[in-house]
Amino acid sequence: QVQLVESGGGLAQAGGSLRLSCAASGRTFSVYAMGWFRQAPGKEREFVAAIRSDYNTYYADSVKGRFTISRDNAKNTVYLQMNSLKPEDTAVYYCAADSWFKLVVVRRNVEVWGQGTLVTVSS
Repeated sequence: QVQLVESGGGLAQAGGSLRLSCAASGRTFSVYAMGWFRQAPGKEREFVAAIRSDYNTYYADSVKGRFTISRDNAKNTVYLQMNSLKPEDTAVYYCAADSWFKLVVVRRNVEVWGQGTLVTVSS
C-alpha cells in the first residue's frame, strides 16, 4: 500500500494559480489510479480530478478547463495544476489512491488518503 503526502497549498488571489503535489511512497504507485478531492468548510468531501495509470484523466465539471491533473511515475508523484482560481475553490485538498472505479464512480471509501493541504483563494 502507498502512503501519500501533499504539498503546495497556500493563499492565492482570484484568477491566480497554484500547483499541488502528492508524493507517494511504495513500489506499487504506478498501478494505482490517483485522484484529488477537496472539502470546503461545512461541506462534504467532493471529487476534483483523477488520472489512471495509462494517463487517462477525468474532471469534475466545476474545475474542467481550469485544473490539470498529471502524474510522474518515475518520481511517484501526482500533480494538480490549478489556474483561474475562484474563491469557491477554497478547501482542503486531499490526494487519493485507489482503482479508477472507486475514485471516479464510487467517490468514497477510498483505499488511501493523504493528510490534506489547505488552499485559500481570496477575492
